[in-house]
Amino acid sequence: MKLLTFIYKEKEQVGILSEDGKEIYSFEKLQQPFSTMEEAICGMKRTDVQILKSLCETVKGQGIPTDQITKCAPIPRPRQDVICLGINYMAHAEESARYKKEAFERERDYPVYFSKRVNEAVADGGKILSHRDMVERLDYEVELAVIIGQDAKNVSKEDAWKYVFGYTILNDISAREIQTRHKQWYFGKSLDGFCPMGPWIVTADEFSNPPSLKIISKVNGELRQNSTTDLLIFDVPYVIEDLSRGMTLKAGTIISMGTPAGVGMGFNPPRFLNSGDVVECEIEKIGKLVNVVD
Repeated sequence: MKLLTFIYKEKEQVGILSEDGKEIYSFEKLQQPFSTMEEAICGMKRTDVQILKSLCETVKGQGIPTDQITKCAPIPRPRQDVICLGINYMAHAEESARYKKEAFERERDYPVYFSKRVNEAVADGGKILSHRDMVERLDYEVELAVIIGQDAKNVSKEDAWKYVFGYTILNDISAREIQTRHKQWYFGKSLDGFCPMGPWIVTADEFSNPPSLKIISKVNGELRQNSTTDLLIFDVPYVIEDLSRGMTLKAGTIISMGTPAGVGMGFNPPRFLNSGDVVECEIEKIGKLVNVVD
């Protein structure tokens, strides 16, 4: 089931995309008490997914045509910073170290966690802000984002999947010179417009555990990143167990699982983004997130 946030008749709403992708059934139409995606994530139980699928069948043909809405990021304004994993694919770790060894080379015994401030996530079709007054080395990173569905504390690997609500695509836009200059990654990844996300959340019941998904990115139609999510160094259960030992992962938490090789800084010479570039991020069974650099 694909859940999305959208604007229709100047009102931000949440709903379900029909299987054919031609219409959206708003939660209001389905008589569900959720006005935001985070309310839906916190309020829905796993059994509700099948109930909602059945409700969609009863209103088939009565939804809002998709060509009449404006898509938002599925969680437009996250309540907490996005939790991100750095260098979580081995090939990306190697290309990162080649770019700037002292900033990226480190042992892989433990995950690299950092956070990303997102005042407002960028929707599919929205613009990536280039910040050309302060950024010359603008980079892209396609990532699988995990959405936590219920508060998680002291969760074991074996139980971790029970806490996954669903998945979306996140493009971890990065200002490389800021990232390396400060020798920590928060500022260089948190500028306004640096978090394209979407186009929707696909509920966890649509995936096997662990999800083995093709993950790619393209710039102006040229394939740049091409990998699969089963090459993660630290997988979803490991991360949920590890983090929840020391902090409560609140329902609605977004965990972005890291990017594979093929980012701009990995080329020789590097190939950073320019104004007008079209960046496509695609993950199997989720969809495609397309944005243009301003």
